[in-house]
Amino acid sequence: MSRLFDAVLLDRDGTLIVDVPYNGDPGRVVPMPGARAALDRLRAAGLRLGVVTNQSGLARGRFTRDQLDAVNRRVEELLGPFGTWQICPHDDGGRCACRKPAPGLVTAAAAALGTTPGRCVLVGDIGRDMSAALAAGATGILVPTAVTRATEIAAAPAVATSLAGAADRILRREDLVRPAARPGKARTVLVARSDSAGDVLVTGPAIRAVAAGADRVVLLCGPRGRAAAGLLPGVDEIIEWRLPWIDPHPGPVDPGDIAALTARIATAQADEAIVFTSFHQSALPLALLLRLAGIGRITAISEDYPGSLLDVRHRVPDDLPEPERARGLAAAAGFALPEDDDGALHLTAATRWTGDGGYVVVHPGAAAEARACPPGTLRRVVDALAAAGHEVLVSAGPGEDLLAAQVAGDAAARVAPPSLEAMAGLLAGASCLVAANTGPAHLAAAVGAPIVSLYAPTVPFGRWGPYRVPVVRLGVPDAPCRDTRASACAVPGHPCLSTIDPAEVLAAVTQLGARPRTQREVAA
Repeated sequence: MSRLFDAVLLDRDGTLIVDVPYNGDPGRVVPMPGARAALDRLRAAGLRLGVVTNQSGLARGRFTRDQLDAVNRRVEELLGPFGTWQICPHDDGGRCACRKPAPGLVTAAAAALGTTPGRCVLVGDIGRDMSAALAAGATGILVPTAVTRATEIAAAPAVATSLAGAADRILRREDLVRPAARPGKARTVLVARSDSAGDVLVTGPAIRAVAAGADRVVLLCGPRGRAAAGLLPGVDEIIEWRLPWIDPHPGPVDPGDIAALTARIATAQADEAIVFTSFHQSALPLALLLRLAGIGRITAISEDYPGSLLDVRHRVPDDLPEPERARGLAAAAGFALPEDDDGALHLTAATRWTGDGGYVVVHPGAAAEARACPPGTLRRVVDALAAAGHEVLVSAGPGEDLLAAQVAGDAAARVAPPSLEAMAGLLAGASCLVAANTGPAHLAAAVGAPIVSLYAPTVPFGRWGPYRVPVVRLGVPDAPCRDTRASACAVPGHPCLSTIDPAEVLAAVTQLGARPRTQREVAA
């Protein structure tokens, strides 16, 4: 099976050892409480370990390279060996690619350990560590100390109270994707994910796991997710049906419609079913119909008592990324990704947009108003990107032409891809996407495009942020709307996103590797 992570990367000062500013004395090295035991547990689980650390004291002349090496040797004497040490010797004025929050140390450490950033976890104590992890496409776990700011804690993808707690989280997540024993060979499996395109896309790795262990996979989805369902690897047949207990704008429950759905499910001749849901949805209404359709083995996540509706009733922590939540459910049913599958989001195909690529896509739309960045803010972002020499394309989804025109102004071209596959092609050629928490962000992750995520904190970033792709998160992480799941903003002025400075976006785009097409000439 494909494990979730290959390696754990660790910040040094404040994470592995007590932070002594500009320390060049091995005698002052003191491990953080429980550090050795936590690291040994990770080693015993087969995870490779590395250190990624900013050491600006070298550039500032506060200690020598020999003193730094002596301190690091003492760390290994106390905490055991590490597979790689990646050290940035520069200070903030150096404008290097390695100093955290830049991703250089993370990408270098992953390469040195024979893996990719997407299969690494970075554990650190400040926001720079988390930003470096995200910008590289790695997972981040913050272990706060007295110097960690409240906004850094709010913005972190995951938080643990200690290094031991971080190890617990990592090993627990690994355990959740380890497949349970199966009663026999899987022939036809019906998988259900009836929600939006983004929801279907983040379920993709779990569906690939099912496809790896089954002869045939039938996907039940809703109209909003149908286009995304057609782009997922491993799906042999699609049943499209609107479910009134899932749809955000449901009509009355129609007995005739429910009877027709039950009959249609029966024609799929599935031997078993797996019902994928988000944390706030119930799998039990559909489980009842699956039972009535004659499906003999049903697996789902359910906190509510399911009676005889489920054969495998799975429970998961409420802080998992959605792709891992779904993979955990597939594993509970006995399905795992093959060894050569990286666990990221993928599509069957994405035809690259006409042109040579290298443009920045700004997508202003979002399904929920509370998650959308105000058009005026995005207009200033587009103007700043264009002024810096970037080619900017403003993309429009269905019904978003006027919004795209408002945001593009005269500084950018407007594009309206005619299908989700065409949108995927547009993003596949982009150097970067600038978007809110919306379906195109997950689509960009599925084609490997870096993302500047303008993220309203109405739902947790650790669950719904772009998965295993380079990301810079912008916005106010501890705004009053945090964790409200609001679809409409109740706070005047939409401060979580309206306060984003275009200069922040320009810096983020640059950090993710996008380069201007032209450079403006400055008069002498």
